[in-house]
Amino acid sequence: MDLKELKLKEPQKNEGKYLRKPEWLKVSIGGNSLTYGNTRNIIQGHCLHTICASGKCPNQGECWSRGTASFMIGGDICTRCCRFCNTKSGKPLPLDPMEPLNIAKSIVAMNLKHAVITSVDRDDLPDGGSQHWKETLLAIHKLAPSVTCEVLIPDFKGNTVAIDNILDAGANIVSHNMETVRRLTPTVRSVATYQGSLNVLSYIASKGITTKTGIMLGLGETTSEVLELFDDVLQTGASIITIGQYLQPTRKHIPVQEYITPKQFDEYKAIALEKGFKYVESGPLVRSSYHAEEHLEGVHQISSPRNKSCCNTKVPLTLNKLGK
Repeated sequence: MDLKELKLKEPQKNEGKYLRKPEWLKVSIGGNSLTYGNTRNIIQGHCLHTICASGKCPNQGECWSRGTASFMIGGDICTRCCRFCNTKSGKPLPLDPMEPLNIAKSIVAMNLKHAVITSVDRDDLPDGGSQHWKETLLAIHKLAPSVTCEVLIPDFKGNTVAIDNILDAGANIVSHNMETVRRLTPTVRSVATYQGSLNVLSYIASKGITTKTGIMLGLGETTSEVLELFDDVLQTGASIITIGQYLQPTRKHIPVQEYITPKQFDEYKAIALEKGFKYVESGPLVRSSYHAEEHLEGVHQISSPRNKSCCNTKVPLTLNKLGK
């Protein structure tokens, strides 16, 4: 698509008013199929959390009915309080030492071919919870060696030692979300910074690992700001991006400024591919892990050996903190 064909938008200002959802966003979060119930029972039976439920994902009904879910480790209480996120914030409970094994058992019980793992931020822990991440991945590799893995990780405040701990455990795709454009980041995210997230993506990609990010639209961004983000992300070496509509979880969260049309999402996908992304998932209901198994196939790595990071050569301690 010719960039000249896309009409640039001015930032939207909603002034805190509630915008009624358009028809294309009216979906049922729950489900009543046998597979949906089986997925729910496996998750509850192993005392696990999912970002599907915690984040009020609009695709929960579809994904659980297909027997897939995105596991959330480290508990269900986040140490950060981002204005877009529905996950509980506060003082987290101690890590559950059985969680890594229970995640692996659930993956086997659900007969998954591709597993997606994310976590709350654990800024209360010295390593940000990275060892727990590593133990979870190793447990999956042990019980389900044929399962491909995607991890959606926090920024760990730029601590590359913590990031290396996860990369060393092996994953097919490592993702870290930008969430929104540069101008809106301080308003939307409580701790993470725009440049800090770019640095994390760049660090992951520098290890030769397939790198992914995700953003939300409808927060008041302009088209030119979105295109700037595309360019910034591509410069890090990331090759996959997901683009979805921000949905206000509760009236306490940041209001939706605009509902982006399906046609606009298609236009953004065309432009992102034209700019150089290898795979783009773009649509009103798209979330980071939506159809995640297809992202791996899309970059032609589904049959390749699990990516291993080149972290045998450690970064000098003076460089173990990425710039903000």
